[in-house]
Amino acid sequence: MSVLDEIVKAYDIRGTFPDQLNAEIARALGVAFARRAGGTTSAGAILVARDMRPSGPELVDAFIDGVRAQGVDAIELGLASSDLLYYASGSRDLPGAIFTASHNPAEYNGIKFCLAGAKPVDLTEIKEIADEVLDGRGPAPASSPGRRHSENLLPDFVEHVVSFVDIDKLRPRRVVADTANGMGGLVVPAVFERLGVFDLEVMYGELDGTFPNHPADPLQPANQTDLRARVTAGSFDVGLAFDGDADRVFVVDETGAGMSGSTTTAMLSVATLRTNPGATILHNLICSKAVPEVIREHGGVPIRTRVGHSFIKQRMAETGAVFGGEHSAHYYFARNYGADSGLIATVQLLGELTRGEDVLSKVRVPFERYSQSGEINSRVDDVEAVTQRVSQALSSGKQDNLDGLTVEFPTWWFNLRPSNTEPLLRLNLEAETRDECDTRVAELLLLITS
Repeated sequence: MSVLDEIVKAYDIRGTFPDQLNAEIARALGVAFARRAGGTTSAGAILVARDMRPSGPELVDAFIDGVRAQGVDAIELGLASSDLLYYASGSRDLPGAIFTASHNPAEYNGIKFCLAGAKPVDLTEIKEIADEVLDGRGPAPASSPGRRHSENLLPDFVEHVVSFVDIDKLRPRRVVADTANGMGGLVVPAVFERLGVFDLEVMYGELDGTFPNHPADPLQPANQTDLRARVTAGSFDVGLAFDGDADRVFVVDETGAGMSGSTTTAMLSVATLRTNPGATILHNLICSKAVPEVIREHGGVPIRTRVGHSFIKQRMAETGAVFGGEHSAHYYFARNYGADSGLIATVQLLGELTRGEDVLSKVRVPFERYSQSGEINSRVDDVEAVTQRVSQALSSGKQDNLDGLTVEFPTWWFNLRPSNTEPLLRLNLEAETRDECDTRVAELLLLITS
């Protein structure tokens, strides 16, 4: 197995620096992406950005060397969030790459790719070309190298984000955002300054890819501890927790209680259907059952999808969906070239919050109808065998295999999915009551680990 086989993960390439993803590999990937994507646009240019990780500049330089060696221009965007890169790709109709490892620890870095128009890319061909480059069998350099120049698209991105909300209808609220020393420290203040109406405080806003305060992974409740404490101590109306590349946002209400991605998806679905009556909306299969219920109640058409960026983007294109949400707090917008954006989700959520006088702890209530386990990971020796054992033991339930194993009973359901990168099974379970949820989780974990 090649090094690239080891570090290709889902829709991005991610590895430790410099042991796995180093300058040599970055240059090979630049050559490969230029060969794969550079020809998809008459401009013959590729957008390149990075987050605040210390290894970023070296990797970007090497990647751009590879791009230029194939006669393709590189437009360097500098420090950017992932959704800024997607906006740039969509608005300029150019392929792009951003060096980021999102929520992963500081020693990691990675690359997220997209084709022109922010379309997802199949990494198979890129990996094959890069392997050839690393083996000395890669394509020859172009007779004339491409050019390299820089552009600042942050102001344009800010205008794009705020276009998703009616600024004139917003009303003042006190907001605190924990950007975890990630790229939110750049893009969040810029958007809020343009909105003008909110009193914003930023926690850990300094761009520092060593993450000196806490990991930039707000999916883990422990990483929201500081934010929750600050919300209540400072009497804020809402708290926002962004991950390292700021494409995801988690929300905390005024009591310091966190909201799941399912609750936010349901709330944003209502906002979407208000301006797009009858629209199709996607939700991934680990979202709460409340999400499709809310969508139907407001006249929309819910469609259940697999988990993951590439699958949701593909289904949005196939179905004409205008919005899609994941339980992991990725939110996708058709008018954002089908890409996800934590900031667009933020401004739309604040728009919903300021429509009335109620505090967020009351606004959220109609969207939270069931008790959820949260994602529980179990390390197992044989993922397939354990999944089959669970399936057979619960054969009386309604089952499907759209993404892992989903089993549904009248008062509870669960999904059991394998990790893409580790020998883990990920359990998400929901029930009508807290007691039943806890009981069923205990039963499932015993079955999984026995």
